[in-house]
Amino acid sequence: MASTSDIRNGLCIKYNHDIYKIIEFLHVKPGKGPAFVRTKLKSVTNGKVIDNTFSAGHKIDEVRVETHRFQYLYPEGELFHFMNVDDYNQIIINKNTIDNPELMKEGEIVTIIINSEDEMPLSVELPANVILEVTATEPGIKGNTATNATKPATVETGAIVNVPLFINEGDKIKVETVKGTYKERVKE
Repeated sequence: MASTSDIRNGLCIKYNHDIYKIIEFLHVKPGKGPAFVRTKLKSVTNGKVIDNTFSAGHKIDEVRVETHRFQYLYPEGELFHFMNVDDYNQIIINKNTIDNPELMKEGEIVTIIINSEDEMPLSVELPANVILEVTATEPGIKGNTATNATKPATVETGAIVNVPLFINEGDKIKVETVKGTYKERVKE
């Protein structure tokens, strides 16, 4: 049993007959009244995100997890195939377990969180940033960078990312995987 003081990003807990991963939290100590912890919880079974507030000292059921490095192999409809980089065992994971699956390219190394009790994969974490090539976008207009204007661009994985106007087809860009947003252009 853990308490609210043990809450951290990435912690997996049992709550309302499901397993949730804490994706955001904030300890609040108001001037009047008891302290509490405001959290955003993501269900590892269906991907649904809920907001919840725990009072200070509330007991939470922590789920024991292991993290393993896997290489993304290929998609098959709603299923994604991964291979453990240590022992070469392969597993298949449903699309809703993955945060931003459209940003994964084949061969990418990801971290998979596995429940220690039943060896069930709980979530797939991509690296903080991925480098992807722009495959389709409107041509850039020279000198039109005074504003923060953006345009949609399709990257090699099929995802659509809003990029600045100076980005052209064939450019490589760094994309933040948590939000799925453009970060910077990558020079070769």
